[in-house]
Amino acid sequence: MSDEQQAATPAVEKDRVVRVYHVMRDDDGAILADSRVDGFEYIHGHGNLIPGLEAALEGHVEGDEIEVTVEPEQAYGLHDPEGVVEVPRERIEAQAELAPGNMVQAHGPEGRIEMLILEVGDQTVKVDLNHPLAGFRLHFTARVGAIRDAHADEIKHGRVHPGGHHLMTSDSSVPDLPGHESNQES
Repeated sequence: MSDEQQAATPAVEKDRVVRVYHVMRDDDGAILADSRVDGFEYIHGHGNLIPGLEAALEGHVEGDEIEVTVEPEQAYGLHDPEGVVEVPRERIEAQAELAPGNMVQAHGPEGRIEMLILEVGDQTVKVDLNHPLAGFRLHFTARVGAIRDAHADEIKHGRVHPGGHHLMTSDSSVPDLPGHESNQES
C-alpha cells in the first residue's frame, strides 16, 4: 500500500464505527465467541468493548489481523466473592428454571440482573452476580473490517445505528426535510 493510500485509510480511533471479525478463546483453547462470519460493529473509545481488546485495536486499519491475550482485569474483571449472594426465590422471574448452572434474571433496584444459579434452596437461591467470564484470561484472534466515522446520533446514543444513522429531525444534525420543517422561531 502506498503512503498516500495508507494516509487515506481510516484507522481505528475514538468516534469511529469499526467492524470486527473475531474468535475469543479461554486458556484451554475452547471457543467462547466466534464472529468470523458476520462480525460485529462498535463505536471505538466509548467502552463498548472490553478495555484490553479495544486498546489492542487502536490504530489498526481495515484488513489488519491481531492476536492478543487479555488479562481478567482488562476483560470482565476478577471474580468477586462478594458477588455470590442468596436471593429470595420470589425475586427471580417466575418462568425461570431453577437449577444449578442456569442463567436467570431477577428484578433489582436498577432493573433486571442476570445471574448464574449455584444452589437452589426452599426459600432462597444462591447465585453468582459476576459476569460469566469474570476471572478468565481471554485470547483473541481478530481482523479489522470496515471503519467509518460515527454519526453524531450514534455517539450521543452510545451505540451503532443500522445504516449508520437515522433520520429524526428533532434528534439529529440532519436538516429538516421539505414539508417537515420545525416550528422553531429564529
